[in-house]
Amino acid sequence: MHEKNIAIVGTGYWGKNLVRNFYNLGALHTICDSNPDTLEHFLGQYDGIEGATSFSTVLNNEEVKAVAISSPAVTHATLAREALLAGKDVYVEKPLCLSEHDAIELNDFASKNQKILMVGHLLWYHPVVLKLKELVDMGGLGRIRYIYSNRLNLGKLRREENVLWSFAPHDISVILGLTGEMPESVRAQGGNFLHQKIADTTVTLLNFSSGIRAHIFVSWLHPFKEQKLVVVGDKQMAVFDDTAPWDEKLVLYPHSIDWMENIPVAHKAKGNFIKVEQDEPLRAECVHFLECMKTRQKPRTDGEEGLRVLKILNASQESLEHEKKIYIDTVGTLTRTQKIHETAKVDHGVQIGKGTRIWHFSHIIKGSKIGSNCSIGQNVVIGPNVTIGKGCKIQNNVSVYEGVELEDYVFCGPSMVFTNVYNPRCEFPRKNEYRKTLVKKGATLGANCTIVAGITIGQYAFIGAGAVVTRDVPDFALVVGNPARQIGWMSKYGEQLPLPIHGEGEYECPHTGEKYELNKGKVSIKDW
Repeated sequence: MHEKNIAIVGTGYWGKNLVRNFYNLGALHTICDSNPDTLEHFLGQYDGIEGATSFSTVLNNEEVKAVAISSPAVTHATLAREALLAGKDVYVEKPLCLSEHDAIELNDFASKNQKILMVGHLLWYHPVVLKLKELVDMGGLGRIRYIYSNRLNLGKLRREENVLWSFAPHDISVILGLTGEMPESVRAQGGNFLHQKIADTTVTLLNFSSGIRAHIFVSWLHPFKEQKLVVVGDKQMAVFDDTAPWDEKLVLYPHSIDWMENIPVAHKAKGNFIKVEQDEPLRAECVHFLECMKTRQKPRTDGEEGLRVLKILNASQESLEHEKKIYIDTVGTLTRTQKIHETAKVDHGVQIGKGTRIWHFSHIIKGSKIGSNCSIGQNVVIGPNVTIGKGCKIQNNVSVYEGVELEDYVFCGPSMVFTNVYNPRCEFPRKNEYRKTLVKKGATLGANCTIVAGITIGQYAFIGAGAVVTRDVPDFALVVGNPARQIGWMSKYGEQLPLPIHGEGEYECPHTGEKYELNKGKVSIKDW
């Protein structure tokens, strides 16, 4: 049995199932529902459980260590935020919330307060889905080509949300997990038959950069119940039918396609049932949350996973409303401490480190990688395929082209220029002649300076404003002019060293205490 320290908030259609499972696991402490009659009914069913009609009563109870929220989705963000700030671990039924901004904030609160934040994406606790994931990861299906899911029924009608938000989160979560990637684009369409503003049936198409395609068909106006997920690989096809008997829920079909005289010929094979140990998914989900509370491990469906699903839901809703394809970029899947201005564009597949900020009208092109805690100013272009280290600052109006690499803590002053081709001509493209430019750790490139392609700027070198650099610059060197020439040496701290350009000498920096040694025309820090 587990420690009795969980409070359930909301006892409606799904909340009552959470009450049952956490009670049977010996973990239920309090049931919270704003309706006194409903609360009295539940307390009559479950002995020894406290009741509360006010959420503040739950938050102020020191015996309650965690809150499971199963209220309407519109309340999720507020209730989860208050619980995290009150020092409680939090389980939230899907979706995590409605706003991506709120989702990022919730993840931030959970991280800062070292609290568990878990989302109720139930299928990831279904033994069949876990077995299917294992088969995919081991290559049992071969290369995944296509995934489709049908979640259909007659009834379970909602007025507080449409069928996309009610049914599709589970399937989106599983598809993202099986593919291991976010889609490049989303296209959704549907029909509003019972209410002019609430979709009763939707079809959502997901396109992935790997070539995988997926569709999700959900409806509560269907003549019979169907919950089916089909994964098509180039070796086998898998079918998960959640309405079938347990021993028949997962079937593998080793179908094959041969080409004969340029005509595809299908060879059908008998399906093989895959045995999976039976377990109630919701019970397994509740147990997992309790184990995460105990061990402080990351939940299988944590807040970040909830944010990814929310990103797809919002894109699908936008597509549904405006009848157009919505392209997915990395902005919606960023880590919670990144800040990207709404006018900036970040291409799909770009990697951006935690704490990095990107300002107005900047564009980060595909294939680029930016480290943590960087500041990218206004009207900056980076990429394609550019690598930038951590802690860099790139000021306004700078373009970092392919072929340029910045190590950690590089400063690029306003309007400075990189080139990547030595002898450019519009008439004769030279994309295969890019020259590598490397700017080493801690270097400063002054405002309006120009770095000609194919050179290396040494670590902690200092390029003066307006300089035109045409050859390699040594570590700690101070260069100015056009063409640039060395006039001295700079400390790591950023002050000119009283050392000759040539010869020998030593100097101790009064700011850092580091000792600089000039030997054979090179400066280094002793014992560094």
